[in-house]
Amino acid sequence: MSILIYEKKDHIAYITLNRPPLNTMSVELSRQLIKALHDYDADNDLYAGIITGTGDRSFCAGADLTDPEHIEAGVNWEADYDWQLANIKKPLIAAVNGYCLGAGFTLALCCDIRIASEKASLGTPDQKLNTVDAYASIMLSRMIPASTAMEVLMTGDRLSAQEAYRIGLVSRLVPPAELIPAAEAIAKKICNNGPVALWACKELNRRTRYMSLDDSLSLFKSITGPILKMDDTREGITAFFEKRPPVWKLK
Repeated sequence: MSILIYEKKDHIAYITLNRPPLNTMSVELSRQLIKALHDYDADNDLYAGIITGTGDRSFCAGADLTDPEHIEAGVNWEADYDWQLANIKKPLIAAVNGYCLGAGFTLALCCDIRIASEKASLGTPDQKLNTVDAYASIMLSRMIPASTAMEVLMTGDRLSAQEAYRIGLVSRLVPPAELIPAAEAIAKKICNNGPVALWACKELNRRTRYMSLDDSLSLFKSITGPILKMDDTREGITAFFEKRPPVWKLK
């Protein structure tokens, strides 16, 4: 049985963590996940990616603490895992279908869009073990109010799907049976847009969070200037006036 399922269909990459019942993150699963994400990033026929977990109980319940490789790798594994996830260039949607904790919480936070099953719960219990969740500690207060973020980090308590939706950590809340269809609907909308423009939007959003407006606009000009001269930009404008779907060539 493959511990990671990676499929491609209609310009969408489907990545499923497949270590039931909890889909915990072993070092080998993290390697296969990063390999699949790099393939997704490099495949010019893929425009959007959906990540989920097998079953309806767990997206990913955290790192597999019984994995000898994980224990030996320690902080080096976690830092590399976080860095690799945070540097994927294309759009990623997390379809959170259950427990989303620790390393799974990091995976979801590194995605651009998070939608959740009504049965999902999210958080980081690391502190209960006297360990530290690197990505959540660094990024969570940039995504939700600082006091709420610190309560999650300091108590180790989980956020219900309803609370995560209320504070904006997930953008949609759906019944379990509607989770993947909802993710696919978003992915299909993404696929209608120019792939290079999507990359630019993600890059600008990631890099300008703490820049001044002047520095942000300078980065905007350097990134988007070449895009305006692309064949795909001319195609997008032409298709708009001709009232037809654009045909992207990434050039």
